[in-house]
Amino acid sequence: MEPAFFLAELSRMHQSLVPDIAIFIRTLELGTFAAVATETGFTSSGISRIISRLEDRLNVKLLYRSTRRLALTPEGEIFLDHAKNIKALAEAAGLDVSRSSGHPRGHLRVNCGTAFARHKLAGLLPKFLHQYPQVTIDISVSDARIDPVTEQADITIRVGPLVDSDLVAIRLGTVKRIIAASPSYLADFGTPQTIQDLRQHQCLLLKGFPKQARWPMLEDGNRSIVQVSGSVTSDSADMLLHLAIEGAGIIRLGDFLGEKALASGELVSILSDNHDPERQAITALVLPGRQNIPRIRVFVDMLKALAT
Repeated sequence: MEPAFFLAELSRMHQSLVPDIAIFIRTLELGTFAAVATETGFTSSGISRIISRLEDRLNVKLLYRSTRRLALTPEGEIFLDHAKNIKALAEAAGLDVSRSSGHPRGHLRVNCGTAFARHKLAGLLPKFLHQYPQVTIDISVSDARIDPVTEQADITIRVGPLVDSDLVAIRLGTVKRIIAASPSYLADFGTPQTIQDLRQHQCLLLKGFPKQARWPMLEDGNRSIVQVSGSVTSDSADMLLHLAIEGAGIIRLGDFLGEKALASGELVSILSDNHDPERQAITALVLPGRQNIPRIRVFVDMLKALAT
């Protein structure tokens, strides 16, 4: 079935159908009627009836139902993309109206890495929620890169170079890198004195990012790259921080991640004269057309104050 059919039919739908579309989307996100029922207060059969009502209106089958799982039909796959856009536009329209009252409201989806989540974002949220009690937040924390469009993330926080040219990029601040190790590790294995010494040490590396094993160094004013290695990798930057504190190896980390550990002496900076700190941008990525939605705008403004 062609997408144009859905668009024509949806244009004739009453606005009250938007909640049904939201239920359809959430059912796909959670995977079962029971999970959506628990979240919304409906019964499982009530959620099923809402989906059936949507199917009847479109005159197509959207979901394959079985006792074990739900799966999209081909028509359901086509409809899902449009459904997400309709839901986003409905939210944007409602929030544009609320803008004049000065009270941001609605649901906010945020994605960021583990380091930023724990060492920056966690300190921001209580103040933000107190100031904007009508905003709810869903935080996805992962050091793996996601597709903000597919995941429908309102705000995606990233450190370093960007590849998402179709998204609105809002600069929040900068981060520089530091090479560090715990006093116990240095006591056991010695302190690297030269760039080449690093190759003989256990270095803690973030999994899934090959460039993280290539540390930029400076020698006699010339920049070079040292390929490091180690016995431990992790998909969590925060896990690597704690491993470094416990003496498992040498880490190259963002300054905001290691700030407290360095101040307390749990980590010691090494090779600072020979290391390129490689300042990089901290950026908030926002889906096009959504940067002026009140809840997104005020959240980004608070991130700017936090990151600088």
